[in-house]
Amino acid sequence: MRDHFQVIYASKAAQYDAMVSREDYEGNILPALEKIRPLAGLDVVEMGAGTGRLTRLLSPKVKSIRAFDASQHMLDAARPTLEAIGTNNWTLLRADNRSLPAENTSADVAIAGWNFGHSTGWYVDYWMDVIGQFIKEMQRALRPGGTAIILETLGTGSEKPEAPSRKLKDYYEWLEQEKGFEFTWIRTDYRFNSVDEADHLTRFFFGDDLANRIVREKMLIVPECTGIWWKTV
Repeated sequence: MRDHFQVIYASKAAQYDAMVSREDYEGNILPALEKIRPLAGLDVVEMGAGTGRLTRLLSPKVKSIRAFDASQHMLDAARPTLEAIGTNNWTLLRADNRSLPAENTSADVAIAGWNFGHSTGWYVDYWMDVIGQFIKEMQRALRPGGTAIILETLGTGSEKPEAPSRKLKDYYEWLEQEKGFEFTWIRTDYRFNSVDEADHLTRFFFGDDLANRIVREKMLIVPECTGIWWKTV
């Protein structure tokens, strides 16, 4: 039986993309990534690209970006939005994070945004093995001196960074202590045009508690903290 997020990624791409397009309204993600590794002229592999949120952000900056996702439904939603920005240096292909159709040592950056963490819930007893395979695929695709970058949530509706669950906290500590990733965090707040829009675009994904708070407090800005972990291979 598929869980809440698997259903969304399989059938609600348009609503999901509308929601994430409201996040990071201050534009903090790209400067944070550029601080870790200047992107101009680089070849990028993206894992769990979804509807192309990071793909759209990186495509105008990089030499090439190959974006992979396990959900064809999400990739189908990504294509028209990427075509609309007018770049032609990207490709979209359905693939599992554990087996990417990318050549060895073919990328300067391997990036994964907001998707590895789901494995802590989908593979409760062996998530370290699964995410370890994802990281091995990152390393395999990277050239010597390449950079692996992972973005994950550190709390929606919170102004200070904190893992939303014990499982995610364990995962984040494992990345740093066992896998040698460095860490920083940024604010990537959502900005909505109305309370009704905020309610509609958050309830289906984050659930009733946050959406009810948004309505109750009439929130147009919803704070979000995002962690960034990176490692040079």
